[in-house]
Amino acid sequence: MERKTAVCEAAQVLPQELYRAVCALSSAQLEQGEELRLRRGRPPALVAAGREWDTDCRGVVEEDLLQVVEQASQASAHTVVDQLRQGFVTLRGGHRIGLCGTMARRQGEGTTLRHLGSIAIRVACPVEGVAEGVVGQLWSGTCIHSTLLLAPPGAGKTTLLRDLVRTLSEGGGGRRPLRVGLADERGEVAAMWQGAPQFSVGCHTDVMDGCSKAEGLSMLLRGMNPQVLAVDEITHPSDAAALEEAAGCGVALLATAHGSGREDLERRPVYRRLLEGGVFRRLVTLRCQEGVRRYQVEGLA
Repeated sequence: MERKTAVCEAAQVLPQELYRAVCALSSAQLEQGEELRLRRGRPPALVAAGREWDTDCRGVVEEDLLQVVEQASQASAHTVVDQLRQGFVTLRGGHRIGLCGTMARRQGEGTTLRHLGSIAIRVACPVEGVAEGVVGQLWSGTCIHSTLLLAPPGAGKTTLLRDLVRTLSEGGGGRRPLRVGLADERGEVAAMWQGAPQFSVGCHTDVMDGCSKAEGLSMLLRGMNPQVLAVDEITHPSDAAALEEAAGCGVALLATAHGSGREDLERRPVYRRLLEGGVFRRLVTLRCQEGVRRYQVEGLA
């Protein structure tokens, strides 16, 4: 899908006046669109080419924000209440709405958002084929090595993870398809909508979303007999423990982590534990140089 088309598709949850204002932006702006921003008192804006472009429209009011949530939930906000507690909602097509406002709390825990102040709609325009230059280096004969993908935020870790999942699940190039279990806690890899992934993650992939990474990994391991387990953004010791358990069961792993390099990982206890334990056998480091993503693959002892 072209990005211009994806922007207008994502904007369909907006009130008509705001939708028309977004789609009236120049083709050059829409073709670089990454997010739509709605803030009370300000006109809708498009994030593109590193800046925000205001539309020629009135300021957003709370009723507009409420209407977006209603559209996103198909007039059934209770169906997305768990996502609302986390501050986001996934749309058909994989677009993602982030919400800000006042958190309502009950017994010390956040229950839902009220008095909405702003909304960000991240435009989904997945890229396929980015794993082609990497996947061949992750195999040894007929076995896929457990692999950690490392990069700073925004460098494309999730995009690469998604395409690796798809590639392994579909097979090809003389390699058999593999059963892949994807623990997608925040719905950023598969973007599940009403039980169906909105991004292509392969025909032999099973997805658990809406639960913690550790819970998802454990449920997939015990219930779906995966050959590969994939998870985005290892951050907590419980994530590391779940990966260690899976590695002990002979399952190959794919995971991502924030970091600038191997030395950065070795200084941080969660990742050092995994490296020293031999859980991963390959490290893929992503770097963006002059707008071009480059991948470096190295072996881990």
